[in-house]
Amino acid sequence: MNSRVRLFGTARLIAAAAVVCSTALAVACNIPVFRYALERWTPDSSEIVLFTEGQPAGEAADFLTQLQQQSAAQKGPANATVLPVDITRIEDPGLQGLWQQVRNSSAAKAPWVVVRSRHGRGKIVNHWSSSLQDAKDASLQNSPVRQELARRLQNGDAIVWLVLKPGKSTAPASSTLADCLKMLQQQCQLLPGSLELPEGIGLPGSELYSEIPLLLQFSVLELAADNPAEKYLIQQLSGFQQQAFDAGEPLVIPVFGRGRALEVIPASKLSAELVHDLSQFLCGACSCQVKEQNPGFDLLISEDWNKALFGEEGELPPPPAEPGSGQNKAPVLLPIPGGRR
Repeated sequence: MNSRVRLFGTARLIAAAAVVCSTALAVACNIPVFRYALERWTPDSSEIVLFTEGQPAGEAADFLTQLQQQSAAQKGPANATVLPVDITRIEDPGLQGLWQQVRNSSAAKAPWVVVRSRHGRGKIVNHWSSSLQDAKDASLQNSPVRQELARRLQNGDAIVWLVLKPGKSTAPASSTLADCLKMLQQQCQLLPGSLELPEGIGLPGSELYSEIPLLLQFSVLELAADNPAEKYLIQQLSGFQQQAFDAGEPLVIPVFGRGRALEVIPASKLSAELVHDLSQFLCGACSCQVKEQNPGFDLLISEDWNKALFGEEGELPPPPAEPGSGQNKAPVLLPIPGGRR
């Protein structure tokens, strides 16, 4: 199972972030990338595949029901689709190949659970594979850290710098973790004074739809590798930099929007300059409004983002029919002159 595929090298990430996506369909937009992603990008769904021998029964049936009730396909809050697969009657060649791959790599026996999601432009990564019991214990669709990420993003954080700390059995190199955390904390204090919001926010074509304050606000969130409530998230993130993580390196993940991870970066590759560059990209004007043309991948989070952002109805107000014609509620023209920091 190819669960250890990397999305971008750090150098490639900077190049990707610097590219201005041009398309004739895109309307000029001066909303910062992080805010555009928060208000307008629906998170990609992770696919949870439950392999059973025959129809799901007992614990497998109960687990399937629980997953389906939480999934977006059943109007639940989790960005996930759930796919039950009877291994005695697999007709889809892709699923047949996936089950064969699972059996060859881990001697799996049904019931078995695989979670896969889209990373980057069309790449599908299998980042969780386990027995039914291990999957039940892993809190696949939700966890305290993911809820804290959602809370901070909904409270106005432009970026939450998630730091995955190595376990006690793989102590990091001398002061690596402490230096990484210190540098990130310092940058969170310095970035609001060194970055600028784009001009023209609130004008037609660049309206804000939610009441969340538009802030240049950043924070650091730590995640310990031996946290039993975060097994799923830890395995997903560490898989992108498994060698570095196994060697005791902390991993840093800038998270924005609705829980979209820009990259998984080993601490040894992180610098104040890189933190600034990535922050500048995410706080700059959204030059490409097509989600699939932007780097990153969406974390699986059980969260009703539309309700949190737009109220009980949970619907994004429609854009103006014509330039300057307004919308359901008059757009708020924010007093953000050029050069404001």
